[in-house]
Amino acid sequence: MGIKGLTKLLADNAPKAMKEQKFESYFGRKIAIDASMSIYQFLIVVGRTGTEMLTNEAGEVTSHLQGMFTRTIRLLEAGMKPVYVFDGKPPDLKKQELAKRYSKRTDATEDLAEAVDAGNKEDIEKFSKRTVKVTKQHNDDCKRLLKLMGVPVVEAPSEAEAQCAALCKSGKVYAVASEDMDSLTFGAPRFLRHLMDPSSRKIPVMEFEVAKILEELNLTMDQFIDLCILSGCDYCDSIRGIGGQTALKLIRQHGSIENILENINRDRYQIPEDWPYQEARLLFKEPEVFVDEEQLDIKWTAPDEEGLINFLVNENAFNSDRVTKAIEKIKAAKNKSAQGRLESFFKPVANPSAPIKRKDTPANTLKETTNKKPKAGGGRKKK
Repeated sequence: MGIKGLTKLLADNAPKAMKEQKFESYFGRKIAIDASMSIYQFLIVVGRTGTEMLTNEAGEVTSHLQGMFTRTIRLLEAGMKPVYVFDGKPPDLKKQELAKRYSKRTDATEDLAEAVDAGNKEDIEKFSKRTVKVTKQHNDDCKRLLKLMGVPVVEAPSEAEAQCAALCKSGKVYAVASEDMDSLTFGAPRFLRHLMDPSSRKIPVMEFEVAKILEELNLTMDQFIDLCILSGCDYCDSIRGIGGQTALKLIRQHGSIENILENINRDRYQIPEDWPYQEARLLFKEPEVFVDEEQLDIKWTAPDEEGLINFLVNENAFNSDRVTKAIEKIKAAKNKSAQGRLESFFKPVANPSAPIKRKDTPANTLKETTNKKPKAGGGRKKK
């Protein structure tokens, strides 16, 4: 879920902290990417029509491989240096949120069965997407693929968003790319939405800077974290009746959740019993992340051509010619990115991008043309 309604809240109250950027403007930049969020997107949109999905000869789904392969090549061709960060063990506080997601998938599975029996194509399309879950196998497949492509993989000890933010705060990457806004709550200095969208959508990248967010909202980082907890996060329930705008008003008025609880009208707003907001706050401020160089082996290498052909073509039924051409693209792109950014030689020019207002765009509204044959892969539809 991330932070509920945060994009719209920032668009309305801190528009100068967010700006549209061209995809190509990140040439030479190292970007930490929330891998699980990207895989989830691929499973929803790549090669999917209703309950049909791309599979290999063994009937195993390959949509995540197709999406990861083509989208990563697009990043490399634009001169970017992606680092994919995978989730580790979720915090105990997230168990309640994960249970809710499991329940929703169970309900969606039942609704999907009814839609299939009734032959309702619209409901089949809707409910089939709600049953999607990123599995350990999906993650392992993508880790293997990325390593064969020569793209670094980081396996976080806990939350991927927290690890991405830590990489950005330490200067190891330029920005964090995800669709979940809680990367900002973890303190990522620079955050990107829509970087992993398909080129067919032609949606610009939305860039956020946490320093400008704090300046625009006139909040400290601690107050911003409290604002996010009040708005709704993955680690604890929110106070019913308090949305983003009310939360911002209360934080500005009282300064912290503790002071809000002392002054709030408890007849109007019911505080959740045993509300673990302090534990949630600590998770955002001091998350479990890797910081040692030995734990973060971030290196971009040449692709393993033989390994890629064996994995994609022989094991997963991708088209041999297309994979061979894709490998040439990877090699050419890595040679190109080695040139570095011009600003390493010249003084950078101020970015002319004007701040804008945008409405929140949920990640699960992504659409991608699926009736065309994928360019870089193969496989067949699985019902």
